[in-house]
Amino acid sequence: MTENSHENVPSRQRRRFPGISSRAYEHPADRSALVALRRLTGFDTVFKALSGLLPERSLRLLFLSDSVRVSDAQFSHLNAMLRDACYILDLEKVPPMYVSQDPRPNAMCIGLEEPIIVVTTGLVELLDEEEMRAVVGHEVGHALSGHSVYRTILLFLTNLAVKIAWIPLGNVAIMAIVTALREWFRKSELSADRAGLLVGQDLRASLRGLMKIAGGNHLHEMNVDAFLAQADEYEKGGDLRDSVLKILNVLPRSHPFTAVRAAELKKWSETRDHQRIMDGHYPGATRTRTPPSRIPSGSRPRTTRTRCAPARTR
Repeated sequence: MTENSHENVPSRQRRRFPGISSRAYEHPADRSALVALRRLTGFDTVFKALSGLLPERSLRLLFLSDSVRVSDAQFSHLNAMLRDACYILDLEKVPPMYVSQDPRPNAMCIGLEEPIIVVTTGLVELLDEEEMRAVVGHEVGHALSGHSVYRTILLFLTNLAVKIAWIPLGNVAIMAIVTALREWFRKSELSADRAGLLVGQDLRASLRGLMKIAGGNHLHEMNVDAFLAQADEYEKGGDLRDSVLKILNVLPRSHPFTAVRAAELKKWSETRDHQRIMDGHYPGATRTRTPPSRIPSGSRPRTTRTRCAPARTR
């Protein structure tokens, strides 16, 4: 390897998880919200109809023409993180990834047949390397879980609801499904946060990233422990009126509150379930009973659109 090839590779070793199933890191609330969504009257009909009608090819052409595709030649450090995340979570096909000009820090995984990962310039500029690694792992977790399909339908229905807002009954029907989809998506973020931790394997970096999304790039003015204390106060404090206000505040949001996400992730990192995954015991790991392999410092997966594998040393 050349001298510069080590620039974006962590100096520590990290584990990988051959054959891991998304069930290993799935948050219970994610699972229950998806079950409730599928039971919603009319959802199956809408899902089947939209699956065949949504212009996925148009979506891909849009990003290809108006965003920057991550590769060895463009945003190479993100490309290395993407291949690395797919290798750790054993995602067989590396999804295309794009950087889109937008000052708001955000990332998403969309697509019906094949997922596409999009990150904004605001996010790339906000986070440091290890924080960004957790975000890329978060989006690869969405891809492994199959979340991109529902996320795409949510985006389409949200736009549709705005266009038909003048039709009372039509808007009510669409908004019922949109509300259920948002509820599920907020819970799916908790699962993807866990996937991000499995990829980055640096809890403090994951928590810092969430804190910076909430408070901006003023790390010297913020404190992770104090940020977690906010979440504790939010969860435990308040009366019935506050409980109602919490529900009303979160309803229009696509993501859970960042302090709550940080607290949920820290709580999971301290559980036996997380430790069992790190020890190599997880759903889907039927090919071997040995602990998950470690990725040596400086190794990277090959640039491939088939199966991720460690790169040969140059």
